[in-house]
Amino acid sequence: MGKIVAKFGGSSLADAGQFQKVRDILLSDSRRAYVVPSAPGKRNGADEKVTDMLYALCRQHRAGGDWQSVFARIAERYRTIAAELALPGVLDAELALIKSDVETGAGEDYCASRGEYLNGLLLSAYIGYPFVDPKDYIFFTAEGAFDSERTNTALGAALADMDTAVIPGFYGANPDGSIRTFSRGGSDITGAIVARAASADLYENWTDVNGFLMADPRLVTGARPIRCITYRELRELSYMGATVLHEDSVFPVHRAGIPTNIRNTNEPDHVGTMIAHTADVSDNPCVITGIAGRVGFSVISVEKAMMNAEKGFGRRVLQAIEEAGLNFEHLPTGIDTLCVVLETCQLTPVREQVVSRIMALTQPDTLTIHDELGLIATVGRGMVHNPGTAARLFTALSRANVNVRMIDQGSSELSILVGVDCCDFERAIRAIYGEFVR
Repeated sequence: MGKIVAKFGGSSLADAGQFQKVRDILLSDSRRAYVVPSAPGKRNGADEKVTDMLYALCRQHRAGGDWQSVFARIAERYRTIAAELALPGVLDAELALIKSDVETGAGEDYCASRGEYLNGLLLSAYIGYPFVDPKDYIFFTAEGAFDSERTNTALGAALADMDTAVIPGFYGANPDGSIRTFSRGGSDITGAIVARAASADLYENWTDVNGFLMADPRLVTGARPIRCITYRELRELSYMGATVLHEDSVFPVHRAGIPTNIRNTNEPDHVGTMIAHTADVSDNPCVITGIAGRVGFSVISVEKAMMNAEKGFGRRVLQAIEEAGLNFEHLPTGIDTLCVVLETCQLTPVREQVVSRIMALTQPDTLTIHDELGLIATVGRGMVHNPGTAARLFTALSRANVNVRMIDQGSSELSILVGVDCCDFERAIRAIYGEFVR
């Protein structure tokens, strides 16, 4: 019988009632062998996430502020959950140790990781699964990169001897044994790492929504759910702003060929969204799979006659970008024009350096920078089989009086990327959705 790895987000473990829902979900299917918990999230709109409180705790201690009152709120949160689960005092010794570690100068990564660590201990005690500390099996290199193969070997060997386990998300260890965290939302990554190491048949990611929606519900009222999506489509949508799943979490399970199911802890009977390597085009009646976008981009446009005949021109432009320590997002080109799309917040501090360096390296005819750009990706495996998809998209934008500043379509025809002025961003997303879905 195959095994399932179940990751539960912060909203799924925010209080004792949510813990009880998680237990019921686990007990409803014996294949759910390995559990990856996040730290407690918000219980309501006015509440605080425990991870935010832990970061604040570290800042207060460094600044000589009242960190003990922050610690008291964190400890009370866990003690309340434990008491309501009939486990009073189960975390007292760990809380005392953490307080002592903070007093002696524990770093930010250590402090932030304790949210998942304590929730893992609590969940382990509640459901009776053994506790596995990620610091012993999830490794980072001296340069801070995740060491995937060493981790997979060590964690796989450990789980092979365990029928069940609770493995907290979000953190691992540096070569010296000190704690290192992934970026925020990194429990998704841990879940995928565990699924790969365990050779699981399925990775379930439990949250507070019924899977992915075809567009941001804050922009498109009543956006439809996505029932099935490929990993390639997910990568495109996650990168462009779809936030149900951490964008880096797809790689371990994608590599291992393990499907991912996004589920709702509060509606466990809902099928959610299934993410797999392949999906039937007939599963998607709307041609497109989803729409996502972000604002806050700048486009450096470099124009020079006969650019295409000048060997190394593009390399020199990118050399200037690299020297400034920047990552580019997209690189649309023409015969005599090369555009580099970057995040404005990254470009701003080194703007003059980048401009002067490109000028020196390439001697262009003109160099201009356009700010206030939003990028929108329309993604769908069905687009390649439907002639006229691009025409429909641009007609919809024209009817909505949206000026398209940039167009970029990959050779796979999986997505069409358009750049629009930030003031047109929301209207553009609604126009595209209305054309293909309504």
